[in-house]
Amino acid sequence: MQDPREKGPRRCSWARANERLSEYHDREWGVPVTDDRRWFEFLTLEGAQAGLSWDTILCKREHYRAAFAGFDPHRVARFGARETRALLHNPGIVRNRLKIESTVTNARAFIAVQEEFGSFNRYMWRYTDGAPIHNRWRTQADVPAATPLSDRISRELRKRGFRFVGSSICYALMQATGMVNDHLVTCFRHRELARIKSLPDPAARRRRMASASSADRPRDRARS
Repeated sequence: MQDPREKGPRRCSWARANERLSEYHDREWGVPVTDDRRWFEFLTLEGAQAGLSWDTILCKREHYRAAFAGFDPHRVARFGARETRALLHNPGIVRNRLKIESTVTNARAFIAVQEEFGSFNRYMWRYTDGAPIHNRWRTQADVPAATPLSDRISRELRKRGFRFVGSSICYALMQATGMVNDHLVTCFRHRELARIKSLPDPAARRRRMASASSADRPRDRARS
């Protein structure tokens, strides 16, 4: 339960430690991701977190963005020995060789998934039939560290060459990207996110925006 002395909306207990965690919890955690670059960002950060706190990774997030080419998997996939050496001396990120090398490996596997399925986003949302799973946990102790679905995703990602994708990491990825809504039912964000029953179609949204842009564009007038 929330301490009655705390001000503001009721949040999941882990998000009350500091303002950085609260902001991440309120704005991002559990919001469905549909952009491939955002998928690669969370895949990279969740892998980097292994053995560390999420707050530590949030502190380093912008350093990761700069170090890994704005989380562009196509650029990261081209990293070689020189880039790896530079990253091992970068104090802004977790200087673990296995984690750094796995990010490059994952970028290459990520691109292979894009080529096979059209997008990594499409590949991942197949696992939940294109809609978030809304759980109803009452306490933080109720929230699992892994599930049969995260076990399955972990196995299949490993087969595709991904690294640092154990079941608990995959479940954290599912939570972060909104595949599951694991906000406690007492948290104000649970009710807000529970309204999302299906995902927006990014392609349809781009078509609508292009159509609107075309309609707003002044037509060329025939010259007299």
